[in-house]
Amino acid sequence: MRIPRTRVLVSGLILGLLGVFGAAVPSAGAVIADTRTGRSEASAEAAPTAALTEITNFGTNPSNLQMYLYVPDNVAPNPAVLVAVHYCTGSGPAMYSGTEYAQLADRHGFVVIYPSVTRTSKCFDVSSPQALRRDGGSDPVGIKSMVDWVTRTYAADTDRIFATGISSGAMMTNVLLGDYPDVFAAGAAFAGVPFACFATTNGSEWNSDCSGGNLIRTPQAWGDLVRGAHPGYNGPRPRMQLWHGTEDDVLRYPNFGEEIKQWTNVHGLGQTPSHTDSPQAGWTRTRYGSTGDQAQVEAISLQGVGHNLYTWGMGSRVITFFGLDG
Repeated sequence: MRIPRTRVLVSGLILGLLGVFGAAVPSAGAVIADTRTGRSEASAEAAPTAALTEITNFGTNPSNLQMYLYVPDNVAPNPAVLVAVHYCTGSGPAMYSGTEYAQLADRHGFVVIYPSVTRTSKCFDVSSPQALRRDGGSDPVGIKSMVDWVTRTYAADTDRIFATGISSGAMMTNVLLGDYPDVFAAGAAFAGVPFACFATTNGSEWNSDCSGGNLIRTPQAWGDLVRGAHPGYNGPRPRMQLWHGTEDDVLRYPNFGEEIKQWTNVHGLGQTPSHTDSPQAGWTRTRYGSTGDQAQVEAISLQGVGHNLYTWGMGSRVITFFGLDG
């Protein structure tokens, strides 16, 4: 087996970043050191703990993504895995510094993967025909390879693999759950759009009809797009948590309702919530399929909030939805 080379990144001064998608998430200045070891193959594959580490040679990677990994000191036996996907112009290290998932991993013992785009736009491919079908190529295949690497290396619990993302990363969260429903147990999408809403056939990364909230379909039509990504799959579908601000001017608010239509239909649910509440001022939370913290679909609408909706503390609500804090 080819032993991956790792690069350890030690977080330095946190800098503010504003992406094309408008997600204001800080990035890390980094001190980078290459590390090699002559230990046994199994131990050599494992990354250092309590540090952000770049993993290379992790598997099939058609779009040349980078893989960054955070493993806590107290990593659990057969740990859960969280894939945290960045926004446009962002990076894996920026997502690491700008969200609290590494600290939550320290508390709960799961492993975090931070995929990072290398193409100029730094946006994930959520639009090409290759990206919108299982094993079709492009970014989803590379991210799946990252998950497989972690599963092999840490004997991760394949029933507890999750994805979350902001903006472009939220759209990729939708894509990952559509392409690989047998891999991901649940997802949490912050300011995204439905699976295949951004679909294009001309090579463009941008779909103005979708971003403008102009693509309105029936729940069945949205659900069929998800089911078409993995034809013949009849197993359980990932649960989904959705977040959106009512004043989002980048990926407009109607996309939130279309996401709800899609994922409730995928789960065979109607459009009437099982429970509605307001966990925080200005928030409306609806749950579909059940009333508890692990409903099949949970949707949080933030009144008066724009595209930059992610704030520190929301990650804890994601972890609760995933069931990783129990």
